[in-house]
Amino acid sequence: MSSHTKKYKIILSGGGTGGHIYPAIAIANALKVRFPDADFLFVGAKDRMEMEKVPEAGYVIKGLWISGIQRKLTLKNLMFPFKLISSLWEAFKIVRRFKPDIAIGTGGFASGPLLYAAARKNVPTLIQEQNSYPGITNKLLSKKANKICVAYNGLERFFPKDKIIKTGNPLRKGLLDIDAKVEEAKQFFKLKDTKRTLLVLGGSLGAKRINELIEKELDFLDTQNVQVIWQCGKLYYEKYKIYNHTKDVQVYQFLNRMDLAYAAADVIISRAGASSVSELCVVGKPTIFIPSPNVAEDHQTKNAQAIVNNDAALLIQESDLDVDFENKFLQLIASPERQKQLGDKIKELALLNATNDIASEVTKLLN
Repeated sequence: MSSHTKKYKIILSGGGTGGHIYPAIAIANALKVRFPDADFLFVGAKDRMEMEKVPEAGYVIKGLWISGIQRKLTLKNLMFPFKLISSLWEAFKIVRRFKPDIAIGTGGFASGPLLYAAARKNVPTLIQEQNSYPGITNKLLSKKANKICVAYNGLERFFPKDKIIKTGNPLRKGLLDIDAKVEEAKQFFKLKDTKRTLLVLGGSLGAKRINELIEKELDFLDTQNVQVIWQCGKLYYEKYKIYNHTKDVQVYQFLNRMDLAYAAADVIISRAGASSVSELCVVGKPTIFIPSPNVAEDHQTKNAQAIVNNDAALLIQESDLDVDFENKFLQLIASPERQKQLGDKIKELALLNATNDIASEVTKLLN
C-alpha cells in the first residue's frame, strides 16, 4: 500500500434502520484499513438508532433534524418542509466546516441533505444502494453522484447507466465462516441435538405480523420437533418474553451474536430488507421470506422475488400466512434435499467481496 501524504477526510451518511447503518460502518472500517490516518465523520438523523450504533463502532456522528414523509397528512408531514430546510442548512454547514474529500451515502433520511450539500460543493459523492428498487432520495441524488454501487441487476431503469457498479451489499463481520461455528452455536444457545432449529428474524425493531405468526404456530412447531430462536425486536419484547423457555423457545429483543444464530439455524424465517437478503445469501441456509408490505414501493417483496426467481428461497406474503405457512413449512422441514438445494442456490447469489469493492471505488474517486 502506498503511503499517502494527504490526510483524507471522509464523510458518511446512512441510517434510520440497521440496514442503512451497518453498510456505512462496514465501508468506513474498510477505508480505515486503507487510510489509517483519515478523518471520518458520520451524519445521521437526530432521534434514530445511528446516534447510538455509530459511536459504539468508534466513529463521531452529527445528527440532522430530519424524518421521512408519511403517506398520511399528519403533523409530522406538515413539519417536513421545515425539517428539510433545517437539515439542508445544517448539512451545508457540516460540509463547509469538515471539508470532506468524499461523501458516501448508504440511504436513510439524513443521506439526502448531506449528499446534496456535498455535490453542490463539488465534493465527489458515492451512493451505495442496497435495494433492488431504490427509494426516491437516491433516485434524486443519482443525477449528481459520481458512482452508484448496487447489489442487484437492472438498476439502469432508475440510475444513469455509466455510473452503476455492481458490488453487492457490505456485510457485517463474522458471517463468512459460520459453517465452522455450528458446535459453538449449539452450546451458546443450549440447543438440543434431537431437534431442528428455526431462526426467526424480524429486523432490529421487530415485525408485528411475523411475531403474531410465531406465537400462533408455537404448538405446531413443537409437534414438528422444532426448537425456535426468536428475535422479536425491541418493540415487541415485553409482549412475547413470556414464551421464553416454553417448549424449547428462546425469545430475544436483539441478537448480539448474529453469526452464531445463523450457524445454529436449520431453517430461517426473515423479513426481506436488502441487507438481510444479502446476509442470508452469504449464510446459505434455507429461507422463508415474509416481506414487509409497509415499506416504500413494496421493495421488500421485490428483493425477495429476485431470490425466489432463482429458486433459491421461499416467499409467503403476509396476507397468505394463515393459509400457506404450515403447508410450506412442513414440505420444507420434511425434505433435507430441498433444504440443501435452497441453501446451495442462495449461496450462489452471494457477492462476498462487496465491502472491499466499494472501498476500491471510493479510493479511485479520492485519487
